[in-house]
Amino acid sequence: MPTNTSAMTHSKNSPITGDAILRVGPVNPEVAQALQADLGAQVLPEPGPEREALLEEHGTQIRVAVCSGRIGVDSELMQRLPNLEAIINFGVGYDATDVAQAQARGIVVSNTPDVLTECVADTALGLYLSTLRSLGAAERFLRAGAWAAGENFPLATRASGTKVGILGLGRIGQAIANRLEAFGCEIHYHNRSEKPDSRYAYHPSALALAEATDVLMIAAAGGSQSAGLVDREVIEAVGPRGFIINIARGSVIDEPALVQALANKDIAGAGLDVFTKEPSVPAELLNLDNVVLLPHVGSGTHETRADMAALALGNLRSYLEDRTLLTPIS
Repeated sequence: MPTNTSAMTHSKNSPITGDAILRVGPVNPEVAQALQADLGAQVLPEPGPEREALLEEHGTQIRVAVCSGRIGVDSELMQRLPNLEAIINFGVGYDATDVAQAQARGIVVSNTPDVLTECVADTALGLYLSTLRSLGAAERFLRAGAWAAGENFPLATRASGTKVGILGLGRIGQAIANRLEAFGCEIHYHNRSEKPDSRYAYHPSALALAEATDVLMIAAAGGSQSAGLVDREVIEAVGPRGFIINIARGSVIDEPALVQALANKDIAGAGLDVFTKEPSVPAELLNLDNVVLLPHVGSGTHETRADMAALALGNLRSYLEDRTLLTPIS
């Protein structure tokens, strides 16, 4: 792994011009417009000869990379940018970026926390209601003419007054808990560490949380620390009357085990906004009525995306001006 050699080629206090800024992958249109029109940033092509040519010619001069949470600066790309100083991430999640390498090289990384908390929590609540009450399946039932033909839609599960286990009681997890309390739900949680000020019941593991609750709500941060946290054993512990809701990252759950559990009705159902290999969704899920599928729309509102764009650009401009970040990840 190359070390950060920026000190050899320029001072970190020297101005950063557009040709030293690289856009990695698609980003929010407002961010893309600012990068192109205001800063003249370079755009990394898709894998192939054009990308290789750009990295060969300009890789050593890139000092700032701007990316999304879905397509970050991975290990290979980071190694090709020996003078990289900062990674500006559009999104609260940054697991697509090699943070370990960035930290080892002194590359600072920002994200866009807080501004998407409320909308993601709203999505979680929508998934919760739709999944337990089978609202999507009920709509398809009506549209297919089954109700008009005299059929009765199967009974669903009550959403109020349930025991909900929140896996990851961070900003988003707490916002979800606030909403569920209005439904009279009993809140339990598991975190990497217990929160002394929390009034909710703490459980020492994801398995213990699943065993104690009716619904497992996954709100854990993505990345290597949470990868596979909800494994086959945890899914089995949810049980045939329990549900899983995931608005975190697809990597947090053992997706093949979840697919099998849903197909076999080993759990009652699931609501999923995230998947392991987005935008690909396991084909087996598409025809199951006990799962609600969303195309990763947790923060997908006009208002939240505008706030995220403003914060991402604020981080970028702050770094260009005085080498500080408004919201560094640590």
